[in-house]
Amino acid sequence: MTLNELPDVDPAAGEVETAELVVDDDVLVKLFALGPGGAFEPHVHDDSTNVFHLLEGELVVTQDGTEEVVSAPAVVHNAPGVEHGARNDSEERALLTASLCPLP
Repeated sequence: MTLNELPDVDPAAGEVETAELVVDDDVLVKLFALGPGGAFEPHVHDDSTNVFHLLEGELVVTQDGTEEVVSAPAVVHNAPGVEHGARNDSEERALLTASLCPLP
């Protein structure tokens, strides 16, 4: 799959749209499109690594209570057991993939 083949996602303000891009025995790659004000709450994967690839826009990424503004293109590594989340404080769509492996 290439960037030109990504699903068409256009979330409204405050909304998040998702699509599964790769589902395998060992990995899940999911697309997240966050409209302005959209967010996914901090959460933990105890036994899996979660890597964000920010393709478009800007996000506030949280890791264990610390916040950092990240602009595309960027990669954010969330180690197993690290609480992580993201929100879009900008006026534009933010587009990222999240890769989770190994699958729980």
